[in-house]
Amino acid sequence: MAWVYILRGCSNRHYIGSAVDLDARLAQHRRGHTHTTKRLGEKLELVASKHVETLDEARRTERMLEAKKNPQLAIYYLQQ
Repeated sequence: MAWVYILRGCSNRHYIGSAVDLDARLAQHRRGHTHTTKRLGEKLELVASKHVETLDEARRTERMLEAKKNPQLAIYYLQQ
């Protein structure tokens, strides 16, 4: 079991990621342990997430969403 998720920062920028343990990964982001989300600012909000069967599927979905370059479309996709 794995997750694909989207975070929004106080700068209104988005981050799309994947993880096996969503709660642990969000805690890492919020503690500032991931340099990729430091650009988003102090406050991070989980705006969408989707549970998938495997980490491979989560990573494929993450790459597909990142390629679209449209956070609103990605959020819509994960909320379905």
